[in-house]
Amino acid sequence: MKHFAKTGIIVFIVATATALTFSFPPIPQPQAYLNFVDLRTWLGIPNFGDVVSNIPFVVVGILGLWKLNIYWKDPDRFADPLEAIPFLIAFIGLILVGPGSAYFHWVPSNESLVWDRLPITLVIMAFLSTIIAERMHLKTGLFLLPLLLFAGIISVVYWGVTESAGRGDLRLYILTLFLPILVIPFLLLLFPPRYTGARTIIEILIGYGVARVFEHYDALVFEMTNGAISGHSVKHLIMAWAAWGLVRYIRTREKV
Repeated sequence: MKHFAKTGIIVFIVATATALTFSFPPIPQPQAYLNFVDLRTWLGIPNFGDVVSNIPFVVVGILGLWKLNIYWKDPDRFADPLEAIPFLIAFIGLILVGPGSAYFHWVPSNESLVWDRLPITLVIMAFLSTIIAERMHLKTGLFLLPLLLFAGIISVVYWGVTESAGRGDLRLYILTLFLPILVIPFLLLLFPPRYTGARTIIEILIGYGVARVFEHYDALVFEMTNGAISGHSVKHLIMAWAAWGLVRYIRTREKV
């Protein structure tokens, strides 16, 4: 299959998913989402488990920047040093996820949720740009990077503004969260790799999906563990593990 046809399939998937998402009426933020099960305070920190379980994001982000600084000039890992740019943004985003999410869980509200979601979009969109750059074309990935980041930021700002106005609409943010997870497997299937490590990318996607499941079963996990840990705290830990996959990826991959 020619490159043009493969690109057409990706464009079709994006267009279809976007049209399907906006075929639904506006989706306001369910207020039940703010009702987390683990409300224990320890060391003066409210909602301690959900707050401190964000620390691994900061750790992974710092380690990622460290490894990136070591390897970005290694031609076996980065045929073009510009390929390091999306990784740089992803790791900075991870560092910001830590305090952003901790702040939200310290004082759960729609207003603090904005600061939780903004850095998450940076990580997701930078990750998508990375795969596009490596599978489709480097210039395409780098060209789309600022557009994807802008779209991610706008999705959160748009939700925040509409929510404050009493007509909340999560559709664009939902698209930002899940469209990359839909598109990336097709990029892996349709376009040949320039580096080894596709398995690590798949593990990142699986980790992301599993984390979302634990998020949904926040109270059930808390009950099953006799109050040791909540599903949302487990979500943070699994997502941090998935993010660690980016560090492993740049450390172990080689040119095909």
